Amino acid sequence: MRLGYAAGRVLLDQGGMPPGERPTVLIGKDTRLSGYMLESALEAGLSAAGVEVILVGPLPTPAVAYLTRALRLQAGIVISASHNPYYDNGIKFFSAQGTKLPDRVEYAIEAAIDQPMVCVSPADLGRVRRIEDARGRYIEFCKSTFPTAFDLRGLKIVVDCAHGAAYHIAPSVFHELGAEVVSVGVQPNGLNINDGVGATAPAALREAVLANQADLGVALDGDADRLQMVDADGNLYDGDQLLYAIVQSRARTAQVKGVVGTLMSNLALEHALGNANIPFARAAVGDRYVIEMLNEKGWLYGGENSGHILALDRHTTGDGIVAALQVLAALREVGGDLRGLLGGLALYPQRLINVPVARGFSWKEHPVITAALAKTEAELNGRGRVLLRPSGTEPLLRVMVEGEDAEEVTRAAEELAGTVREAAA
Repeated sequence: MRLGYAAGRVLLDQGGMPPGERPTVLIGKDTRLSGYMLESALEAGLSAAGVEVILVGPLPTPAVAYLTRALRLQAGIVISASHNPYYDNGIKFFSAQGTKLPDRVEYAIEAAIDQPMVCVSPADLGRVRRIEDARGRYIEFCKSTFPTAFDLRGLKIVVDCAHGAAYHIAPSVFHELGAEVVSVGVQPNGLNINDGVGATAPAALREAVLANQADLGVALDGDADRLQMVDADGNLYDGDQLLYAIVQSRARTAQVKGVVGTLMSNLALEHALGNANIPFARAAVGDRYVIEMLNEKGWLYGGENSGHILALDRHTTGDGIVAALQVLAALREVGGDLRGLLGGLALYPQRLINVPVARGFSWKEHPVITAALAKTEAELNGRGRVLLRPSGTEPLLRVMVEGEDAEEVTRAAEELAGTVREAAA
């Protein structure tokens, strides 16, 4: 409630509204049980600050970004912990432009949380209303990003919604474009989001594709901003591969100025883009940093191997459904299957191990860990990469090793993770 009030006060202090009008904020959420509680609290805080509120219920994160911009609102809020288990939850803000809030605005909200709450007068309380057709509006937006010259007739597609925010949206998008849809993960109960299904557990998608003899499968995460895909043979394609497919398609008709990945992006993607004379740059891990670098460079395409894919010629933020449609459009354009679409892109073996650590754990201050890191890098001798980084949402240190030889990569990752585990104990 204090966060909602602080955000409301910052929006009011920014001004810019016509006389007699005040800011309006849209609130969406995923299917976690705690979303009801947090939604009510945010709504109360915003109303107490004198800000109007629009509720849309369960809706993907990118849908909130789209509707905030389309409805000319002042901000959008998503209550979601994305790919995390149901017992986690979080709050994301979008600007009027459908992008993540600038740092200065976030800092202002954080500072305002510590200020006393002083409710406006009863006549100035913000009104709250619900948009009943938000789902339909977003479905039409997603379909508009798919070329009108193509359809999905003749394709059988498994769509795994992770029991998350897209459960009542994604199957309709692909069905209305002509596909035969097999739905998975579309029975949320507040406790089963991301539980053995979705982009973070793609084995369920692979099993469903093979069992239903489908042409391909699409897996989203809990808030539908991540994407993984599976072909008819059960092969899994991650964000790096799907981003490459989209960029290749765009490059056939226009110049692609460059692509932004992250520190986790596979080295094979960088090499493949280099062979196509497409510049590649790495941002810090997180779609927010990818977007920031894209905007700095004036580029349009980027993403993470986890499945956040950005096509800024279609949307202002990462969108799993929209990204899947761009891959399907590329398939319709050239024919064939996902394997053929990727051409010669073969990802280097990569081993990622999550090591539980205490919150605030700083591995750089542990000489044993830094020595083990230097030893691993020396052993790889230019044949791969090593990366240690803390999770942005969980008390974990991610240990990643990538290289040409799978056995060497696995051994190096396990040894380094073991060292981290001992040092953090």
